[in-house]
Amino acid sequence: MRIGPLINPAATAADMVDAIEAAERAGFPTAWTNQAPGQWDPLAVLAASRTPLDVGTSVVPTQPRHPVVLATEARTVQSLIGGRLSLGIGPSHAWYISDQLGLPYDKPARHTREYLRILGPLLRGEPVKHQGEEYTVDTQLAIKGEAPDLLLAATGPVMIKIAAEMTDGLIATWVRPDLVDSYLVPRLGPGRRVMVGAMISVTDDPDGVRAWAAEAFAGTEDMPAYRAVLDRGGLSGPADAVIAGDEATVAAEVARFRDAGVTDLGFVPLGSPAEQERTAAVLAG
Repeated sequence: MRIGPLINPAATAADMVDAIEAAERAGFPTAWTNQAPGQWDPLAVLAASRTPLDVGTSVVPTQPRHPVVLATEARTVQSLIGGRLSLGIGPSHAWYISDQLGLPYDKPARHTREYLRILGPLLRGEPVKHQGEEYTVDTQLAIKGEAPDLLLAATGPVMIKIAAEMTDGLIATWVRPDLVDSYLVPRLGPGRRVMVGAMISVTDDPDGVRAWAAEAFAGTEDMPAYRAVLDRGGLSGPADAVIAGDEATVAAEVARFRDAGVTDLGFVPLGSPAEQERTAAVLAG
């Protein structure tokens, strides 16, 4: 299992690039970032970083980008960074896609399947001739090079099935190792990548960290996809998914993710600056 930071959108794009380069200096093999509403373009940030790390998006929302545009951007970044990109995508949430962007969000699974019918072949350098519910495409990219790995944000049974059929693996968050082992990995199938994003804190006050997380991420419970995965894992809220405790406790919990079948762990360190430094030190080791 490879461990690396999940770089949250920062004050400037340069700050994010600096954070990725700091991850390399700390000894991590990977770094991830995501597309937050109104924030920096994650693929542009990854292209600007000058490290040998394997980097990935966790995740890029599909609807704001036509699949041909996303395939072009991803293949461009893949070429610029020397074949180290994992492209994580997902349909996002209704509060962003519909409420902020005014786009339909009534059938996200159908949208995702059709999107992947276009995106996947283009990433592999294949021609696409497609006429569907949302897209009509007849094109091929002239960009040469190795295709990036393609991962799908998937925690429900339908989306996991799509990930198993059409991608290299899945991305999940707000999950614990038991759910990975008993639910995600069996449905996805063997030999696939499983990337999990986790909130982690090496701390002497785990209850305090979880109390902070419960307040900071309270909105998670109002998002149907996240509420469903919390319920499926027997978690009352996002704080229950936080890994917090001393060095030994955190190391043991991280090992459980590895044993459950997680191939990539992207972490967000929680707590004070000192606690975040302790967290990074344990995970880098």
